[in-house]
Amino acid sequence: MFEPMEQMHSAEVMAIFNYYAENTFSAYPDTRLPDPFFAKFLEMTSGYPAYVIKNSDTDEIVGFCFLRPFNPFPVFRKTAEITYFIKHGYTGKGIGRKALDKLLDEAEKRGIRTILASISSKNEQSLAFHKKHGFRECGTFRNVGEKLGVSFDMVWMQKDLV
Repeated sequence: MFEPMEQMHSAEVMAIFNYYAENTFSAYPDTRLPDPFFAKFLEMTSGYPAYVIKNSDTDEIVGFCFLRPFNPFPVFRKTAEITYFIKHGYTGKGIGRKALDKLLDEAEKRGIRTILASISSKNEQSLAFHKKHGFRECGTFRNVGEKLGVSFDMVWMQKDLV
């Protein structure tokens, strides 16, 4: 089900991401990002776990997930930011939970002690998901974003692994 994310996955990953960019508050961009932006995902995740999620029956990519440094300075090396997107139509089937479990396991193996998630205040489904799985709200930047003509807050959530 999980396969290391590589350049050959760029079109599928960007299609999943761009759906959320264009239609929801789940991704911060408000327009499609070109397929070459995928190289930024690979750059951001260098040295960290990054996976595409495949449907085991059809081999179709139905999501992607990764950890990345929260901050590039070494004093923050035990803290990572988490990201996952599940293909539209496949949410609510437990794939997000499996991605979270996979990344938490990988984080612990690497000595990461704190996982952070940056979530739009308008993404109530993600806020509830994270709370359900042991994240707590640790900070909010008020009215820092505007998308689809709507202002929103950036909510930071945290899960301590030790």
